[in-house]
Amino acid sequence: MTTVSSSTSAQDIYSSLNKTSTTSTSTVEDQQSRFLKLLTTQLKNQDPLNPMDNAQTTSQLAQISTVDGIERLNETLKTMMGNMQSSEALQAANLVGHAVLVPGSGMIVTEGIGMGGVQLDAVADKVTVSISDKNGLEVKRMDLGALEAGVHDFVWDGKNDAGTAVADGSYTVKVTAYKGDVKVGATALELGTVTGVVTSGSDVKVDVNKFGDSAQLGRVSMGDIKLIL
Repeated sequence: MTTVSSSTSAQDIYSSLNKTSTTSTSTVEDQQSRFLKLLTTQLKNQDPLNPMDNAQTTSQLAQISTVDGIERLNETLKTMMGNMQSSEALQAANLVGHAVLVPGSGMIVTEGIGMGGVQLDAVADKVTVSISDKNGLEVKRMDLGALEAGVHDFVWDGKNDAGTAVADGSYTVKVTAYKGDVKVGATALELGTVTGVVTSGSDVKVDVNKFGDSAQLGRVSMGDIKLIL
């Protein structure tokens, strides 16, 4: 028979429950049963001249409710996370074959047309796109004007600053943005095509190829997809 001295405190019982909860074989029901046995024994062995008051009893009952609630909350969160991962994987699978904009400084010109994008951290009254060839020489400077914060796409007609059509192929994009004289954070976005989905644990990522090219742009998370076209 288990005995508990009158000096046994709520913290002692709570600590005992915490140790029990760390074992793989313990359950909420086992913890509740043990708690009630300990509490009953504590009440039987308490000092008649100094009995446990109602507040202390209520506090101990609240502690076991907290343990129970945390355990149930953990199980609920695990279920929710599993459902979210399944939903995200399904959404990712639906993207296969679609064109997307993701962070990147490249651009593929196909049949005289190039497409790209920019993400602005804040509103800007002047946004400029500089496009360079494989030798690093600027061939086109595009003024996108004033843009709101967020994601924007743009199309290049494939002509350089002199109005001459450039050759199809790979180019590099650099974006600058200003609000007055203050520089605004700007990220160049590259056009790509989703080719596959990869899941690892709780992570869901997609493989993206350069648009109009078999070269792989990279493996990105769903959060890195800024625009679906």
